[in-house]
Amino acid sequence: MGDTIAIERVDHIGIRVRHLDRALGFYRVLGFELAHRAKGDDVAIVRNTHGVELNLIFNANAGDPEANILMDIRDKFPGYTHMALRVASIPATLAALKANGIAITQGPVSFGEPGHVSVFVRDPDRNVIELRGREQGEIEGVARYVP
Repeated sequence: MGDTIAIERVDHIGIRVRHLDRALGFYRVLGFELAHRAKGDDVAIVRNTHGVELNLIFNANAGDPEANILMDIRDKFPGYTHMALRVASIPATLAALKANGIAITQGPVSFGEPGHVSVFVRDPDRNVIELRGREQGEIEGVARYVP
């Protein structure tokens, strides 16, 4: 094998969306704010206070699908299935999701490293987001995930 590339960190994540305002509203609940949007460009850059950057690319096909083509259909195509975002507090995350009417699609669930819990949600375009954090204290309904 030849030389390797020294990757320092993830720079940003690009997410294709249908409706920019709807996507911005959802990602604001996750702590992201609009950082830049150039006139005539189909990309809105959002960042949180920790420097995590998402590029919301609003050029998806019109309509609201019932399914995410990578996650919800029987055929399993290659591609990115979800992003996982580290949260400071699972209890606070659960409370914020409930207060904002965002449904949990899976979890809270424990897997991988002991003491970590994840909840999964979908954005308005059915993209899967894992919100993962330490189990701080008692969290009701945590199941151990066994594949």
